[in-house]
Amino acid sequence: MTTPFVRATIDGALGRVHLDRPEALNSLDLDMVKAIAQALDGFEADDRVRAVALTGEGRALCAGGDIKMIWRTGRSEPEAALAFWAEEYRLNARIARAPKPWVAIMDGICMGGGVGLSVHGSHRVVTERTRFAMPETGIGYFPDVGGTYALSRAPNWLGFWLGLTGAAVGAADTIAAGLADAMVRSDDLPALLADLAAGRPVEEAIAARAVDPGPSRLRANAALIRSAFAGADMAAILDSLRADGSDFAMETLALLDAKSPTSLVLTLHLLQEAISAPDLETCLDREYAADVAILAGHDFYEGVRAAVIEKDRNPVWRPASLSAVDRDALLASLRPQPSIFAPAAKG
Repeated sequence: MTTPFVRATIDGALGRVHLDRPEALNSLDLDMVKAIAQALDGFEADDRVRAVALTGEGRALCAGGDIKMIWRTGRSEPEAALAFWAEEYRLNARIARAPKPWVAIMDGICMGGGVGLSVHGSHRVVTERTRFAMPETGIGYFPDVGGTYALSRAPNWLGFWLGLTGAAVGAADTIAAGLADAMVRSDDLPALLADLAAGRPVEEAIAARAVDPGPSRLRANAALIRSAFAGADMAAILDSLRADGSDFAMETLALLDAKSPTSLVLTLHLLQEAISAPDLETCLDREYAADVAILAGHDFYEGVRAAVIEKDRNPVWRPASLSAVDRDALLASLRPQPSIFAPAAKG
């Protein structure tokens, strides 16, 4: 159960999945996704394993998925991009349904695909080094990997703020949004993992090492976030923020202003739909349908070009303003696809 970028081992009562691609901040490619799923096959069948821990090498747990591959192939070979997303999304759902505790150690950068490997698990641990984000609206995309499901269930619309602004936050804010459970200092992680390997119950082991994450800026601004981001559309959200006029509201407006207008409209729609979704799989299927539409559009390719390929940080969105986004046409492009969880779709 070993690949160049995924090390799967058993340490006493603990199954270990360690992402080892530090030069790419442990970003996922298709082989890594398949290797994690294969590791889970082994751990679930092994009676020695009482819990599984996910860790990452270097300064990240995982910074996301293989967007360079998707950027290269999305127009010419969309089936390759869609195959990656389908495999990744099925892994996200599997983590959520895992029969053994899944302990995600969100130490360092945890973004995009790394969030999908973490927030759906039974136990989510952050540290003082955690930088958590779903930054997709900044690259012409939307929070996927079941992000719409998890973010839509955050208290006080904090997940809407995170998903739309794409801002990176620390341990306290991640916990406040219900996307992590406890903070453990990074220096104490080896001891935590040793406790789990020794068979100590997961809740007890985490509680023994947990520390106060400190104040949460999102929690302090929860009333404003709730009143603004519960708006029916992006125009209402922006109007509410302008009317408030506080420093936090103005900072939020500046964050939103830099994002793809199309992505903001799409993300808000998906988050609103996710509120009433019966389960994670429903949201993942909806995100997959949005992927099909994204590959046929403009802003994803332009956003990745500006952020990752040429790195000029100057994307030219099309359309360039929220008022120019044809919401009806955008939503009409979200044509339902066969469920990626159906036997035929799995192949």
